[in-house]
Amino acid sequence: MTADVQDVPSPQDLSRAALRRTWGPGAVLCLVGTAGTAAELLLPAVLGRTLDLLLAGDAAAAWIGRSAALVLLLALLDAAASVLAGTVDARATAGLRHELTAHVLALGPRALTRFGTGDLVARLVGNAAQAGTGPAALAALLAAFAGPVGGVVALGVVDPWLAAVFLAGAPVLALLLRAFTRDTSACVADYQREQGRIASALAEAVDGRRTIAAAGLQDRETARVLRPLPGLGRAGQRMWRVQGRAAAQAVTVGPLLQLAVVAAAASLLLRHRISVGEVLAASRYAVLATGVGVLVGRLAALGRARASARRLAEVTACPAPPHGTCRLPPGPGRLDLRGVAAHRGGRTVLDGVDLTVPGGSVLAVVGRSGTGKSLLAGLAGRLTDPDAGEVLLDGVPLPALAHAELRRAVTYAFARPALLGTTVGDTIALGLTAPSPAEVASAVRRARADVYLRRLPDGCATRLSDAPLSGGEAQRLGLARAFAHPGRLLILDDALSSLDTVTEHHITESLLAPGHGPTRLIVAHRAATAARADSVAWLDGGRVRAVGRHAELWRDPEYRAVFAAPVTEGVAR
Repeated sequence: MTADVQDVPSPQDLSRAALRRTWGPGAVLCLVGTAGTAAELLLPAVLGRTLDLLLAGDAAAAWIGRSAALVLLLALLDAAASVLAGTVDARATAGLRHELTAHVLALGPRALTRFGTGDLVARLVGNAAQAGTGPAALAALLAAFAGPVGGVVALGVVDPWLAAVFLAGAPVLALLLRAFTRDTSACVADYQREQGRIASALAEAVDGRRTIAAAGLQDRETARVLRPLPGLGRAGQRMWRVQGRAAAQAVTVGPLLQLAVVAAAASLLLRHRISVGEVLAASRYAVLATGVGVLVGRLAALGRARASARRLAEVTACPAPPHGTCRLPPGPGRLDLRGVAAHRGGRTVLDGVDLTVPGGSVLAVVGRSGTGKSLLAGLAGRLTDPDAGEVLLDGVPLPALAHAELRRAVTYAFARPALLGTTVGDTIALGLTAPSPAEVASAVRRARADVYLRRLPDGCATRLSDAPLSGGEAQRLGLARAFAHPGRLLILDDALSSLDTVTEHHITESLLAPGHGPTRLIVAHRAATAARADSVAWLDGGRVRAVGRHAELWRDPEYRAVFAAPVTEGVAR
């Protein structure tokens, strides 16, 4: 039974999830910001009353003290808001990164098919951090709106005519803010897209640095990596132009409204409807009511957060493969591929593949470069799914298996294994189950990695950063990790390619020794490896051309030509 596919999170879903994670400190931040705005609204009235008392020659010490207390309270609330904003940003960013990382790992190799490594890193690091500022920006925006609204209300309290004068020009401010929010989101999205292109190209260049250095292509690659830079510059200039235009318009409209309010207050003063202190308060409330500069900054921050959330949602929009809840019945590890077809890059790589690997046997998969050997290996252990057909392990379709059940049953070793963990021992023991020290030692010997470990200062306890590794030594550690986690199916995808001939011979002898063991599927490039397998699957033109013993297939000159051809890395090898 296959589990239902989960709904794909939208940018709004990601933003709401970030708000839920930070609702506690976010609510406190909103309250602190609102309290700060309230204190800021109260201060002009207190200062105005103090001024009136001083001009009248009355006792004003208490009101001076109240003014000083409000100034101190504003400073404390501002400091508290800064600490809370940092806390909310950190929690929201951590949650977004956790969700995005989990989704990328659930996608597996599919993630790199849609996004480059550098682009994914840019989204995970930069865009997640920017999107994580959304909850704090929203809380600050609510408090920032309280300033203009409270300023208008306070003007009405001083005299309704002052509020009416201000509200006559308020629609212009509203239109400016609306246009700014729309234009900012579009500009930020363009800017972040160009950043992702540069990051992706840089990651490719770093990964191929040896080839680039050997070919003397440093200048050409530098130009390729930086090719999107003009577009990045144009997007950045557009972004700053939008913000500069909004600020300039605000600087023009805001002071005109303030001037109108002050002029109206002066007229009321001359008619003895308000006092000098109230004129002072009205001038300050006019500044608060026209606080477009603060709103522009808050809206810009929220626009950047929304644009970043959209880039994160582009990743989460790629649905992760669903997993079922079934467990494997007792069985030897029989693998069946029935009518399997797979398309990559607009072409059919595998088409109508029917293949059965008896439990406990060894199957070598051979073929020229580009015939889909690595793709077939990925399909066999569900690192990717076929576009048609099905893959079964001991009679159970792989999508029906629970995720942990599948990963415990299938073990992989790759040409370039990822060595994760703090120490060498950690990378060998990495898996859903923790092997015993005896099992680790046995796996190390089978992979012929024991001689290498004896050269390390602390053996398996040596930190990976202190353990120099050649390509062959890295492959031996990857093989040791696979041997330490025996399942029903062991898949070696070109996992012996960097070994010297003697080491490969010893490992192959151990790997292909007769007797009880997992089913083994080996992507092979050498005739000696294929000769020791129980059977060989010969891929040609996206199909299984023949299955049989190596000695039988060797009679075909085209089969012999597979091993005579140079081995190169293809897209779907």
